[in-house]
Amino acid sequence: MPLAAAGGVGLGAAVDTTAAFALDGPSLVAAAVAALIALVVVAWLVARFRRPTGAKLERLLAARDEVSVLMHPNPDPDAMASAMAVRTLAESADTDATMQYTGQIRHQENRAFETVLDLEFERVEDASELTAKEVVLVDHNTPRGFSGADSVDPFAVVDHHPGEGTGSEFTDVRTDTGACATICAEYFQTLGWDTIDPDDEAGPEQLPTDLATGLIYGIQSDTKHLTKGCSADEFSAAGYLYEGVDEDMLDRIANPEVDAEVLEVKARAITNREVRNAFAFANVGEVNNADAIPQAADELLRLEGVTAVVVAGEKDGTVHLSGRSRDDRVHMGKTLRAAVDDIPMAEAGGHARMGGGQISLDHMEGLGPSTGITMPELTDRLFDAMSGDI
Repeated sequence: MPLAAAGGVGLGAAVDTTAAFALDGPSLVAAAVAALIALVVVAWLVARFRRPTGAKLERLLAARDEVSVLMHPNPDPDAMASAMAVRTLAESADTDATMQYTGQIRHQENRAFETVLDLEFERVEDASELTAKEVVLVDHNTPRGFSGADSVDPFAVVDHHPGEGTGSEFTDVRTDTGACATICAEYFQTLGWDTIDPDDEAGPEQLPTDLATGLIYGIQSDTKHLTKGCSADEFSAAGYLYEGVDEDMLDRIANPEVDAEVLEVKARAITNREVRNAFAFANVGEVNNADAIPQAADELLRLEGVTAVVVAGEKDGTVHLSGRSRDDRVHMGKTLRAAVDDIPMAEAGGHARMGGGQISLDHMEGLGPSTGITMPELTDRLFDAMSGDI
């Protein structure tokens, strides 16, 4: 009769169980190891994809010896502040960074920004003048405005404008954000950088005062002082930057002396305006300072009863268009694109509230495959586009 173990389990059953475990043990161990490896891989992937966006850019910058931080043609405070931010992030990772741009810095606000913050920008006219093959685009997502732009393949893009451009390794384009500077401020905030008293000197992982001041003004300038085109991110960024802002520098940037021609162009826009329903157009003629045209558009939009405006002006054989809208029916970027769509080599675009465009006078006069277009015809097209008829 078989002997019974405590609990009523026979000795033979215990022997069978031990033998089965001995046979299955290696398979169980292998399965456990595989499961552990899978958990480690999943944890690594989760950590990687949850890594703050700023940390990803910082890591990519650190892997390079030198980068060119490229702004769009005729950079504004948002572009300049964003370039400052990327340069600061690069230099914190021991990577040399040069801030470069095409076009000109003419608007009095832009010149004041550059001067007050003592910035060093390098102007380029050809792709060969870029200081590094490794390029970061800020405040635009497609290289433009210089010879050889099509040959430039940026590895990183930081922007808030609509467009198809991407970076080969990093793309952060947020079209629902009011300013590129907002995105850059978030990078430093999520990386744990602290703001400092304006009288103090910044140490490691502390936001320099000039950068905090530049970023806050970049946000203000692209959102009309936090009144248009804002998201919650702008207010969050402003709260983060506030303690580090130098109020005196901010005031000097925001209130520069105004060029006499700017006032004259504004006066011509008001005098020469044509209004149809709630929309206005003005041709200010030839200008020396193309930056006076968008300022005239801003001024014209202040007229009572006007909800969308376009101002045109000519400089160096090019007609510059600048549009503004506070009318939910008029997406200004789409409006300008529609108006110039049939004109060879013309380009236009922008946001719902503001947009711009350029048309070669030669192509307006019939150079190329088209028969050309007169200014009265262009005026009609602009009004039709604002009305939604094209």
